[in-house]
Formats: sequence, C-alpha cells, structure tokens
Amino acid sequence: MQQSNSFPPKADLYRLLQALLQRASQAPHAGSIPLFIAGEPCGTLFPGAVATVAGLPGVEVTSSRADFGRNLCSGQALNELLAEIANALRQAGKTPGWRNELLDVLPDRPESSPIAAIERGVMRPLGLITRAVHLSGWSQDGKLWVARRSLTKATDPGMWDTLVGGLVSAGEPADLALERESNEEAGLDPADIQHRSPLRTITRMQRQIPEGYQCEEVLTCECVLTDGVKPKNRDGEVMEIDCFTPAKIYEMLLAGDFTLEASIVLTEDLWRRAT
Repeated sequence: MQQSNSFPPKADLYRLLQALLQRASQAPHAGSIPLFIAGEPCGTLFPGAVATVAGLPGVEVTSSRADFGRNLCSGQALNELLAEIANALRQAGKTPGWRNELLDVLPDRPESSPIAAIERGVMRPLGLITRAVHLSGWSQDGKLWVARRSLTKATDPGMWDTLVGGLVSAGEPADLALERESNEEAGLDPADIQHRSPLRTITRMQRQIPEGYQCEEVLTCECVLTDGVKPKNRDGEVMEIDCFTPAKIYEMLLAGDFTLEASIVLTEDLWRRAT
C-alpha cells in the first residue's frame, strides 16, 4: 500500500538520471552514413535502408555520405522527392510504423527551421530528428499520474509512460502539439493544463532501435491537476492510467517498468522537486 508521498534522496535520483541519460546516448549502428537533405546535415542513414534508396532519382550515396535532393531548395519539389523515397522504403518493408502523418525535417544544427516534411514512419530508418512533448501530471495530494501503453503499440507495448507524450507534427507549434496529445491521450482540455510550466528541452535521445536510429529532442512540462480532473484516454493507445506516490514511481523506475524516454522525464522531474 502507498503510504508516503516523500521523495527519494536527491543524490539517488541524480545517479539514476545520469545512468538513464547514458543509456540514451548511443552512436548510430555500424555501417550507418550521414544523411544530407538539400545540402543540410539532417540524419543518419540506417545500413538496412542504404540499398533501398541507392539509385533512386535525386539520391546520391557514397561510402561516406548520402544526399537527398542535393540541388533542391525547401519547397514542393523537395517534399515530393522525400515522399518518393519514403514510399520506396515502405515497399521494401523498411517502415514498420507507417502512419500517414508528416513530421518536419530539421537540419542538425542549433535553432534550425524545418526545410521539408516527410512521413513519420521513415524518421528512424533515416535517423531524422523528431521532437516529443511530455506532460508530468501531478495530483493535488502530491502523487503522479502515469499511463500504461497499449499492447498494440509498435514501440514499448505494455510499458508505463508519462501521462502525456507524443511527437510534434509537421508545421505544428510544440505547445499546440502538447494540447492535442493531452486531449487524445489523457482526455485533458486546454483549461485543465492552463497553469502548466513552459515546455523545456531536457535532452536529446540518441539510440539504436531495430528499424534505425532514434534522434529525438525531448521537451517536457509539469502541471498539477485539480481534484475534479481524472485523466482518461481517448485514442485507444493507452490501456491504463493510474496515480502513484513519488516513492512508488521511483520503485517502478528502478524495476525498468517505464520506457527509457519516460524514465528520463520522470526522474528529472522527481530530481528537480526533491530536497
């Protein structure tokens, strides 16, 4: 039975956070090559995708780099080329998570603006940068709401996650993405989270996954939900939502019950709040 809302020692949380960040800082798979789009460094081409894209119109592949649309600028022609490349990867079975959803293509440099949009399902095979927004939802009595992923999820099925977490779509402001995800995943309206903290970037996850390379900017914020608000999933991607004490969350973190990304977000939040 949960009896205490006390926090784990701050030093223990810090050590756990550093260990998690280390796990989320991996080099690309052996044989990967840097990917340039319209001349901009944008990603890392997964070895399993090289043979599929090599030889496609607008694609140049050498032993040291891959170029998509080297002579193109941001615009319709570049988007059309990327759509053709995405479809080729899909037909070759290299995109297990095809979603019919576009995400921004971001150059890998500070404060860059999107140069194109591409199907979400090819972000990992191409090692492109994604942005994920998260919400840590606290109860009035100092417990933390968390969600358990559906068993049908392609990634980390059945694992515990932050209350709200999802990717920013193409052309979508991060704050709007958080409102959308909060509504879909937890049934929260904008008024329910109006007093949340501002979104902030806490890390960039870089890790090898079976279909490619995850390169993800992790943005998070916190909110205390009023007593009358009980989160409820609306999109079917969550099988359970529950509320646990900080001590129980820490126990679950140590047991590996949370996804790696959620573990980083929650541990960082606990560490900031601990005294």
